[in-house]
Amino acid sequence: MSVISEENVRGESVFKDIGADEEWEPTAIESLCMNCHQNGTTRLLLTKIPFFKEIIVSSFSCPHCSWSNTEIQSAGRIQDQGICYTLTVKSKQDLNREVVKADSATTRIPELDFEIPAFTQKGALSTVEGLLDRAVAGLEQDQPARRATDPEVAEKIEEFIQRLRKLKEVENDFTLVIEDPSGNSFVENPVAPQKDEALTVSRFKRTVQQDIQLGIRADDDLEEEPDGNDLETMRNEVLVFDTNCPECNAPASTNMKLVQIPHFKEVVIMATNCDGCGHRTNEVKSGGATEEQGTRITLQITDPSDMTRDLLKSETCSVIIPELQFELGMAALGGKFTTLEGLLKDIKDLTVSKNPFICGDSGTTDRVQKLNEFGEKMDKVIAGEMKVHVILDDPAGNSYLQNVYAPDPDPELTVEKYTRSFEQNEDLGLNDMKTEGYEVEN
Repeated sequence: MSVISEENVRGESVFKDIGADEEWEPTAIESLCMNCHQNGTTRLLLTKIPFFKEIIVSSFSCPHCSWSNTEIQSAGRIQDQGICYTLTVKSKQDLNREVVKADSATTRIPELDFEIPAFTQKGALSTVEGLLDRAVAGLEQDQPARRATDPEVAEKIEEFIQRLRKLKEVENDFTLVIEDPSGNSFVENPVAPQKDEALTVSRFKRTVQQDIQLGIRADDDLEEEPDGNDLETMRNEVLVFDTNCPECNAPASTNMKLVQIPHFKEVVIMATNCDGCGHRTNEVKSGGATEEQGTRITLQITDPSDMTRDLLKSETCSVIIPELQFELGMAALGGKFTTLEGLLKDIKDLTVSKNPFICGDSGTTDRVQKLNEFGEKMDKVIAGEMKVHVILDDPAGNSYLQNVYAPDPDPELTVEKYTRSFEQNEDLGLNDMKTEGYEVEN
């Protein structure tokens, strides 16, 4: 039996990257079959997928009754915010979208008034069609017993099962909602790097009850967290608190400081450095309140020196490059204080270099080619060889792009103020219909 040493936990030998060249085998464990109650075999694979961090894939098979089962569990950290995916299924192609559903996720189909509560199913790496099949299998499991004890209820459930099966024909559009307070679920965007019109991604702040469900708050701790240190102290000091590395989960330290950006406002910068794997992150949050109006900042890139402009992208800011038909939603990349070059490199990494669905069996030739072409165009933009417009659209008004001519006007930079829509106020939690950080479902 192998021993997991501290070096292995902190290094790269426990969770392996998925790749065709790997020769290592999963761990096999003899375990009890829940179908025939004889011994079968469970195989465990500890691996690492971009976007999803570390995961544990388990596969059980029984040689006696041929029953099998596959599950996926997140082995990484719980994210800072919960995430909600709302997918409008319009065609059979949408049924093939790959989905990572954590066991803490709630799955809903509003048109059928159907819901699978959190922690009632194990996590799964599947497709939209696979989720429907799994729901049907769960409802069918106890049907023989229901027909014997309560035929009327069994008949109603059978009718509902047929309605679920009919969804796979996609005769009418339907909506699939996956809401995960851990932030570790994912729904594929098959047209990346373009915006997916059928898929809406939003993040929300967890409630105290959800923190308790996830095990990150004590059961008897029903009070909200108190405010942090004195504001004046935070302005003059770098605060340090313990955390875990988002990559290898080793203990690390996060530094936090309030910084005043010239000609803008005060922001909170948080940086984490991991001594175990060398991973570094930086995140920026606005130190002020939501502005009365949204802000749309447009920069026309005319010279390679534009890449050195300081840039603040808040968590609520979308990034649009019209010439590349590209739009990055407000939930992606989080808040960042960097340069324009740094932001463009992060966008390329997110959509191309670290995209899990362009490698292996998941990557179709057309999709891989499209994303590689997008990566080449991004390289040209960064090198100053392609003239494009970069638009920062922030309904909270908390994003910033440096004016290199300040205090004089910048001929290539336009800043517009606009009135937020009702939907944007909903996303920012400013409408009365929003409660405790949840999205309002229509």
